[in-house]
Amino acid sequence: MSDDNKNLSDDLNDMLGDAKEGAKKAADKAEDIADDAKDKAKKIAEEAKETASEFADSAKETFENVTGENKKVLAGILGILFGAFGVHKFILGYQKEGMILLGITLISIPLFCVVIGALTIYIAPIIGLVEGIIYLTKSDEEFYNTYQVGRKPWF
Repeated sequence: MSDDNKNLSDDLNDMLGDAKEGAKKAADKAEDIADDAKDKAKKIAEEAKETASEFADSAKETFENVTGENKKVLAGILGILFGAFGVHKFILGYQKEGMILLGITLISIPLFCVVIGALTIYIAPIIGLVEGIIYLTKSDEEFYNTYQVGRKPWF
C-alpha cells in the first residue's frame, strides 16, 4: 500500500505542479491582456483629445465667422428665451447693453420681496422678448445693416 500511497502522492504533486504552471500561464496571459488594454486605452484617450481639440478649434473658427442670418436667428431666439440676462446683446457684441439687462435682472431678484423688485423684474424679459421678435422679423440685409454695421443697440 505504501507504493500506492507514494504513486498517489507523486500523482498529486504532478497535478499540483501542473495547476501551478497553468495558473502562472493564465496570470501571465491576463497581465499581457491588461497591458494591451492599457495601451489601447491610452491610444483612444490620445485620439479623443486630438478630436476634441480639433472640434474646439473648428467650433471657435465657425463661431468667429458667424455673420448675418446666423447671428440674426441666434440673437432672436436667445432674446426670446434668455432676454432677461442680455445674452442676445452679448452675441451681437453689445457688452454695455447686455450688462444693463443682466444688472436689472440681478438687482430685481433680491428686491422682489419689496414692491420695487416685483415691478422691475419684468422689464428685462419684456425687452428681450420684444428685441428677439424684432430681430427675427427683420430681413437678413436689414438686420445686418441695422445691428451689425450700424450698431444700433436698442430696439
